[in-house]
Amino acid sequence: MTARILVVDDIPANVRLLEVRLLAEYFEVLTATNGPDAIETCENGKVDVVLLDVMMPDMDGFEVCRRLKSDPATSHIPVVMITALDQVSDRVRGLEAGADDFLTKPVNDLQLMTRVKSLVRLKSLTDELRLRASTTRNIGIEELLSRNFASEDTTPKVLLIDERKSSVERIQKMLRDRADLDVTSDPHAGFFQAAETPYECVMISTAFADFDPLRLCSQLRSLDRTRFVPIILLAEAGEDERIIRGLELGINDYLMRPIDQQELTARLRTQVRRKRYNDQLRASVTQTIEMAVTDGLTGLHNRRYLDSHLQTLFDRAVARRRPLSVMITDLDRFKSINDAHGHDGGDEVLREFARRLRKNVRGIDLACRFGGEEFVVVMPDTDGTVAEKVAERIRAEIAQAPFAIGPDGKTIEVTVSVGVSSVLKGVDTVAALMKRADLALYEAKSGGRNRVVAKAA
Repeated sequence: MTARILVVDDIPANVRLLEVRLLAEYFEVLTATNGPDAIETCENGKVDVVLLDVMMPDMDGFEVCRRLKSDPATSHIPVVMITALDQVSDRVRGLEAGADDFLTKPVNDLQLMTRVKSLVRLKSLTDELRLRASTTRNIGIEELLSRNFASEDTTPKVLLIDERKSSVERIQKMLRDRADLDVTSDPHAGFFQAAETPYECVMISTAFADFDPLRLCSQLRSLDRTRFVPIILLAEAGEDERIIRGLELGINDYLMRPIDQQELTARLRTQVRRKRYNDQLRASVTQTIEMAVTDGLTGLHNRRYLDSHLQTLFDRAVARRRPLSVMITDLDRFKSINDAHGHDGGDEVLREFARRLRKNVRGIDLACRFGGEEFVVVMPDTDGTVAEKVAERIRAEIAQAPFAIGPDGKTIEVTVSVGVSSVLKGVDTVAALMKRADLALYEAKSGGRNRVVAKAA
């Protein structure tokens, strides 16, 4: 696993010690000896994880972390605070500053490396989502990410899986008014509950009498619906090996018993905040991609999607020696409809045409709005004879039933002309296929409209 780790400490010996450990694991290491240099490095370079000392002159680690997390350009970079301070209040202060974890000196090598590797994986996911979001929007990525996507005041929905009643009661008391907490004592039931409910965090106790909690963690990570749900392990003292194994399996965080209320709420808040951040990026990417390939008026795919997907369908048909046909439709005298009934009336006609078109083609067929009043249907595994029959069925469907427009439901007659072409054996191209369909459409229009013409079909 290759990644760039920034080590920030004002003591050269500490920097060197961490650098040697990280280089041995083949990480690329950057260093800084003060807060301003660390912030500048994060702003200017690709940093995957920051290992940040707390006790530094002028600007301590808490302030550095706060500044990194308040800047949309650097807020996604995981920060692990490393310090000699071992009070719970110090850990809570670090987590409230935005730190993703808090390790106490002397740092255990295995804990350090598993934590760094876990955060690198998480950072890679976030980077991919940020890249997709930035490349699928016309606005800048920082503008997108600086928005207040989900209020942090919204109570998170959390699942606790713990078979000890006393432990459950303590955690319920700690999280009262801070989380919408569901509880189950059965890990098998908890797995299905987590899969069926949109939790923002799952907390799993390690104290089961006859069940391995890491098996549940692994199952949650292997299921699509729960793959990105944060998991916090509630561990007992002396379970370092289990915690390390859990981090390798993909848990996000852990708490050692006895659990401190402030640390529990701070760590839970950190995990929920990161999940909401990544969920919003995914939603932004999905919505933008959908908008980019969908015609907003009719709900069909648009020309951009057709241009990118038709070649794939064509290549597949040729490779498999299977037929493929294309039809281009054009609403007859559509300009007169717009002139007589306005663009709102014209839009109603286009929407109704798209609905009828979709009803008369198969799920595997690709129906697109090509532009204006022209539509294209790509029909895999369909030869020219069948395609012509489909085109005729669509033409008849449009001509037989008038279109209702306007609030009063007034109806008008609409007809459509259709050109059909099919892939030729031997040498053929997408451009030639579309050109033949376009020529057939022109022939249908010039021959009197409301008809189907097939070229080389």
